Amino acid sequence: MFKKIALFLVLLLVALGIYYRDLISYGWMQAKGQLSILANVQDVSEVLRDPTFPDSLKARIRLIEEIKRFGVDSLGLNPSENYTTFYDQHGKPILWVLTASDKYQLKAREWSFPILGAFAYKGYFDSTRAAREEAGLIKEGLDTNIGEVSAWSTLGYLKDPILSSMLKRSEGSLASLILHELTHGTLFVKNNLELNENLASFVGEVGAVRFLNYKYGPDSHQQKRYNYIKRYNDAYSQHILRGATRMDSLYGTFPDKTPSARKDSLKFGLIREIISDVDTLLGGKRSLTSKRSWEETNLPNNAYFIGFQTYKSQQNTFQEEFEKRFGGDFKRYLAYLKEKYPSL
Repeated sequence: MFKKIALFLVLLLVALGIYYRDLISYGWMQAKGQLSILANVQDVSEVLRDPTFPDSLKARIRLIEEIKRFGVDSLGLNPSENYTTFYDQHGKPILWVLTASDKYQLKAREWSFPILGAFAYKGYFDSTRAAREEAGLIKEGLDTNIGEVSAWSTLGYLKDPILSSMLKRSEGSLASLILHELTHGTLFVKNNLELNENLASFVGEVGAVRFLNYKYGPDSHQQKRYNYIKRYNDAYSQHILRGATRMDSLYGTFPDKTPSARKDSLKFGLIREIISDVDTLLGGKRSLTSKRSWEETNLPNNAYFIGFQTYKSQQNTFQEEFEKRFGGDFKRYLAYLKEKYPSL
């Protein structure tokens, strides 16, 4: 009897291994990438004592420490050991994120992971693995998008390091990034990625404005620069979200038997129109539009628009609730959200 049970368990494990081989392979790749980083970090205290490390970058590390304290003391974010270590990327990207969508509707491909739940994107420490999976999704007929990532959160399971690429950011951009990631470690709701990313974006951006005001003053060039960039980025995000609504409406008019060539013509005609209208943002000023430029042969697709829905679609809702119900009190608002939503 014991031998039969043992054989059954072995066969069950083999069957599960075969069935979940892609998930296991992906998990191993991610674990290996994360462990490789953790094995090569330095304590921040060591970096700050290093006489060969540039003083200008040491100042950025100290600024991250200030941002983190501000997030905990003034905004109510959870304290953690994040950003107490440093990882030198040596100028190389560290993480790529793959997003996918149906071709003729704004419906994200989701991936499910144990404990964490469903995600509308998938991260890779190996760019070749990301490109290989993207090619498979394209063969399935999906729209895809791969982007480099500046930071990520392990939700408190590990100590997230300061990345060397962070130190190149402006004061406002750095504050927004750090506060965004710290928000994930404070509140992260399973199977609700859109809420998680929208909330983190809201706290990061509004928190950055408050930090800059506290650190440099409302009339500082740091505050003015961030306010202008935020104003443009907000306008761009809202423009893309309005475009997504128009695309949804267009897709709703496609009969089942509409030829793909006709669908593509209408789809990319609308996308071309949406992108060309970017020039009208902020009264036609184009000083910041170059980074949004698109080649005619490489227009964005549904996956690109879904990214904005994931990160930006609920900003006005959070802002209104934050101001009207909580009078702009971040600590009260976060306490309310932590009570309302069960976090991992």
